[in-house]
Amino acid sequence: MNLRSDEEIALLRAANQVVRAALDAVAAEVAPGVTTGRLNAVAEGVLRSAGAEPLFVGQRIASVNLPFAAATCVSVNEEVIHGVPGGRELLEGDIVSVDCGVRLAGWCGDSARTWPVGTVDRESMRLMDYGKGALDLAISMARPGRRWSEIARRMQLMVEGAGYGVVRDFCGHGVGRELHEPPSVPNHADSLSRRRAAQDFTLVPGLVIAVEPMVTAGTYRVAQATPGAWPVVTKDGRRAVHFEHTIAITRDGVAVLSA
Repeated sequence: MNLRSDEEIALLRAANQVVRAALDAVAAEVAPGVTTGRLNAVAEGVLRSAGAEPLFVGQRIASVNLPFAAATCVSVNEEVIHGVPGGRELLEGDIVSVDCGVRLAGWCGDSARTWPVGTVDRESMRLMDYGKGALDLAISMARPGRRWSEIARRMQLMVEGAGYGVVRDFCGHGVGRELHEPPSVPNHADSLSRRRAAQDFTLVPGLVIAVEPMVTAGTYRVAQATPGAWPVVTKDGRRAVHFEHTIAITRDGVAVLSA
């Protein structure tokens, strides 16, 4: 687990602000009829203009045969994460998540948001509210000396208490010179039980982590949409949302680097 100096955190903030600018630009484009490829192109344009390297291009995971081929992940409705942008047009009532990761001057940034496309049903709005709420809760609780399991447990209770699922197969992570560094940052307490307590950790000044709850309308179980291919979808075909901020633990509390 790497701890960062104030100077290094300032560089991490700069990288995360580029991600913020890219997602702000995407937010202005989300509308019925817009393609997922267009959202990716808008984000990538912001990243390239800032001199940042998009880090999702070429990423691999064990369950997928081909490397990821775009600057951002654009996931629609039942797609939880790793949606591949292309010619798919957004429809009125869809929800869409965009995840973006970069390296700028040797330091990384990572953030994700979910938006409604036009007017969406009340249940989808509620799902988004609870996904964003879980992230906000985690940030509000983060402070030096707190165990991550306390926060993960509260996030899980909040989400499951509303009748939703918390994805187990993917989680947050440390952020530094690499996009994915130790520690793993789960959004539920199950993996931090006594049986696996070694995976728990204490928040200390200088720790920089990406917190990214993935919340589902039904089961928390996910799978590849097609074996060996992107993206990850909910097993029951119901909708999912994804919200993420990179945060730094400070002596006084927490700084949200991607806000």
